[in-house]
Amino acid sequence: MQPQLIPRSEHAISRANISESALKVLYRLKDAGFRACLVGGGVRDLLLGREPKDFDIATDALPEDIRALFRNSRIIGRRFRLVHVRFGREIIEVATFRAPHDSDAGEMTDDGRILRDNVYGSIETDAMRRDFTVNALYYDIANFSVLDYANGVEDLRAGQLRLIGDPEVRFREDPVRMLRAVRFSAKLGFRIDPEVEKAIYDLGHLLGDISPARLFDEVLKLFHGGAALQTFEALRHYDLFRFLFPMTEEVLAHEEEGFPDLFVANALRNTDDRINAGKPVTPAFLFAVMLWEPVRIYMKEHPDEELPEAQALQIASSNILNRQARHITIPKRFSLPMREIWHLQPRFRYTRGKRPLRLLGHPRFRAGYDFLCLRAQSGEDLEASCQWWTEYQEKYSAEAVPAPATQRKRRRPRRRKPAS
Repeated sequence: MQPQLIPRSEHAISRANISESALKVLYRLKDAGFRACLVGGGVRDLLLGREPKDFDIATDALPEDIRALFRNSRIIGRRFRLVHVRFGREIIEVATFRAPHDSDAGEMTDDGRILRDNVYGSIETDAMRRDFTVNALYYDIANFSVLDYANGVEDLRAGQLRLIGDPEVRFREDPVRMLRAVRFSAKLGFRIDPEVEKAIYDLGHLLGDISPARLFDEVLKLFHGGAALQTFEALRHYDLFRFLFPMTEEVLAHEEEGFPDLFVANALRNTDDRINAGKPVTPAFLFAVMLWEPVRIYMKEHPDEELPEAQALQIASSNILNRQARHITIPKRFSLPMREIWHLQPRFRYTRGKRPLRLLGHPRFRAGYDFLCLRAQSGEDLEASCQWWTEYQEKYSAEAVPAPATQRKRRRPRRRKPAS
């Protein structure tokens, strides 16, 4: 297969816009006699004038060859064997060119889903194994040309997202490609090809076969890419959101007076604003938003007047998190802060005595306060409470806030001198 070769003089990619670490990997592979190309999203984004998030490399070197060239590398993965080359905090992912799947060398289920895939080939076969045409673009470090094997440049210009091959076959191979289609469409502002759209509607249920741990990683990519709100709307449009957050989808389908739809939308909009401004975000807050209404509904449907509110909230939180774990695994480093954000909400009602000052010193106070004000912003009758706590924070300086109990130092008892 002969690609469309776009020489350096006819494209806008410059080495000045490529990570220095990626260039080191490309040149070392080339100098060792291997073919090395920047590939996928990095090439796509550079051609669109965007700043790539990652710089992935494809080569004809085997994983063991790559590992031998870079002491700062390690081989990872079982389903796809890759090499991660680490430069400080930056990781350059290097993959060997793939070939069409062979059941003798790989592993596939009866319905066509790939479980293990370490079949190596040439750059031509590797291009046909990629998912979307706009991702089958290669920047060859040998002559600085761009190689286009699937009319990806034409689709870039047209703002169109097309799969390489039969959409049904490609989605059965890996159902997560449906989520990638939605993510790229929202991120790039591209329209999805009608044949791809039809396959998404028909095969969305296949996401139920994907491991909850893998879906957690995909959800982070979906909602932490700077286009969370558009992605959320697209997921619901293609009826995929219910396979990620079924309890939330059920609530959204029966919403009253715009809540909690507005609550989720406002949280996603704020997330986009923070990411696009270079500010940090945490998955704990986003997951807390997604599951807050299911927690509240559980408490309404399982009332127990004998239980204190805090204990009832704890039971509801555990129940909802256990149900959600069947679809998306939420690691404890995020589920524990989620619980704390939820459990702080009733405490914001108490504004007398020493309680407000103690709450102000809680490690999760800021996240809980933001959550409270987001609820108020989205239609709940909490504006007065949000305003009170806003003014209360301004009244007390950071020095007046007591340290959490875990950080307080205990005084050692004085030793009495023995009687002489």
